[in-house]
Amino acid sequence: MKLLLTSGGITNTSIRDALVDLLGKPVGESSALCIPTAQWGHPMCGPVSARGFVSGLPPWGGMTSMEWKSLGMLELSALPTIGSERWIPWVREADVLLVDGGDATYLCHWMRESGLADLLPSLPDTVWVGVSAGSMVMTPRIGDDFVNWPSAPDDRTLGLVDFTIFPHLDVFPTNTMAEAERWATGVGHPAYVLDDQTAIKVTDGTVEVVSEGHWKLLSPQSR
Repeated sequence: MKLLLTSGGITNTSIRDALVDLLGKPVGESSALCIPTAQWGHPMCGPVSARGFVSGLPPWGGMTSMEWKSLGMLELSALPTIGSERWIPWVREADVLLVDGGDATYLCHWMRESGLADLLPSLPDTVWVGVSAGSMVMTPRIGDDFVNWPSAPDDRTLGLVDFTIFPHLDVFPTNTMAEAERWATGVGHPAYVLDDQTAIKVTDGTVEVVSEGHWKLLSPQSR
């Protein structure tokens, strides 16, 4: 897939331009599916924030309030009960998957249980736009600090990229650069520390940071 891994969503012109470049056409000509599943695994999320993301209401919306040609919702935990013959065409017809934050291990669980994780390699032209946990799920590990789902067996996620992500730099009191550097010593991979004005664009194995804010790459060799 083509990946746009964000901390806070499509928050500025540079990130939006990166999305349009990945789509290869304007947002208004593109169809999207939004995935709120990760929210259910995080204690700070719930019915109000899930509805906010899906409906585009502030402060949770943003991506879903953009001028998409069409916008639908895909709840991964429901997919095993309805049959792949129904939901796989929905995914294949979408230009972009908008994947919200929450708990990355919970999202990873349902991506595997639903079959979406297995489908991803057959979607080379589809764009995955992650927010927070929706981005972190693509990494090999997220670190114990970011595991909030009690049933998570460990901090491992899909590993579709070879780096990991520390999101929301300076957004929350605990998301400081000092905390990121401490966290990074335990994940064993190159780690991008991102604020909410920063994203990582991945196409054909090429990694590019898109930012109007602050970020830092912490390498394993420097820890």
